[in-house]
Amino acid sequence: MAGDGPWLTWIGDDFTGSAAVMEVLAFAGLPSVLFTGLPDAALAQRFAGLRGVGIATTLRSQAPAEMRAALPPLVAWLEALGAGLLHYKICSTFDSAPEMGSIGCAAEVLLEARAARAALMLTAAPVMRRYQVFGHLFAGMAEGVFRLDRHPVMARHPVTPMAEADLLRHLAGQTNLPGGLISLEHLAGDGQARLAALVAGGARVLSVDSMDAVTEAAAGRLIWQNRGEMPVVLGSQGVEYALVRHWRETGLIGPAPEVGSAGAVAQIAAVSGSVSPVTAGQLGWAGAHGFARIGFDAAAVCGPEDGLAAEEARVVDLALRAASAGMSPLVHSAAGPDDPGVARFRAALSGCGLEAGAANRRIGAALGRVLDRVLAATGLRRAVISGGDTSGHGMEALGLQALVALAPTVPGAALCRAHGAVQHDGLEIALKGGQMGTEDYFGWIRAGGGPRPAA
Repeated sequence: MAGDGPWLTWIGDDFTGSAAVMEVLAFAGLPSVLFTGLPDAALAQRFAGLRGVGIATTLRSQAPAEMRAALPPLVAWLEALGAGLLHYKICSTFDSAPEMGSIGCAAEVLLEARAARAALMLTAAPVMRRYQVFGHLFAGMAEGVFRLDRHPVMARHPVTPMAEADLLRHLAGQTNLPGGLISLEHLAGDGQARLAALVAGGARVLSVDSMDAVTEAAAGRLIWQNRGEMPVVLGSQGVEYALVRHWRETGLIGPAPEVGSAGAVAQIAAVSGSVSPVTAGQLGWAGAHGFARIGFDAAAVCGPEDGLAAEEARVVDLALRAASAGMSPLVHSAAGPDDPGVARFRAALSGCGLEAGAANRRIGAALGRVLDRVLAATGLRRAVISGGDTSGHGMEALGLQALVALAPTVPGAALCRAHGAVQHDGLEIALKGGQMGTEDYFGWIRAGGGPRPAA
């Protein structure tokens, strides 16, 4: 572990998840950076010598052919940095489908690109209430913990609904790579022996259970000790949580440094493209606490360009009026899955011939342009983008090229500082997945994030 190079690199299949990896490493005391694309030499040099380096993508909303074209140059650039381990970051709810965001496709490309004998796959992250038990993934929310195929959100996800909680079975619909399971029983016994037996039997993707600190540490040990033959790992930010726990237990790193708030501001600007009921609750709280909720008609992306431009102009005007009145503008495309706007969008989509993935990309890009114009006109220097896919397209619209962690909130949704050769350089921004955050999340970001006192 000597030298100044990174210990770990990663490619994220969406922007919020990519930022979550950086957050875990940075708040553990390992300085890290997330690039929003392949950086030029000057930008890369600004962040030389960090322990973690990642690249965010929108691969979760892309077809396999697009993924196969996009991944190799990213792998080659990161491999040149000399890190022993490359993490392909996926959502902690395994968002994927054969035709969009295929984790199986990514596994095939990465195993070949890095000449890896096999790849470990760790999706669970207990601190985030994501648990894998005997191959089945469970996810927690306010109402309780649900098996993924019975989860109130994931079972009815508009793009990648989960009908199977057994991740290897779900993955088998995306790739012919043989899989194997390292279960809780194996981790309690000899996980390394189980790993060796699976690899000897031809398994290429090894799914690892995890549900508590003990099994998380065991998973981290397997990932780190086998990085020579398995330099690729698939999974959520649970990979980093597991590695940090293993590194700390073995004395490779010390205790986590204290991290405080970034300080309160009077106003922020926010956009949301999420249809999650969690986000709907956050929108409701925001509307009652100094935020001006402004609905964006997502059906406009299914019509002509001038119609979409008019809708963007309409919400920008409302946002600027709200900001001038001292409120924080919050532009959103839906308030939960039952919002009438969702049905209106789906009706427009069915009649316009646009694919769902392309329509979702247009929504994200439109909300990004709205945020760009609002920030430029108001001078506000703190923002939130809610929604995993929306975050990626929104960041592209803002022209920002790198993120570093600034202040924590809930795991996976930290406040960051953004960098780029644009007017928004230095912007403080939080990228939040639709299911992430407390009810008062938007207010927490306005207050500067940071740890909260125990209740």
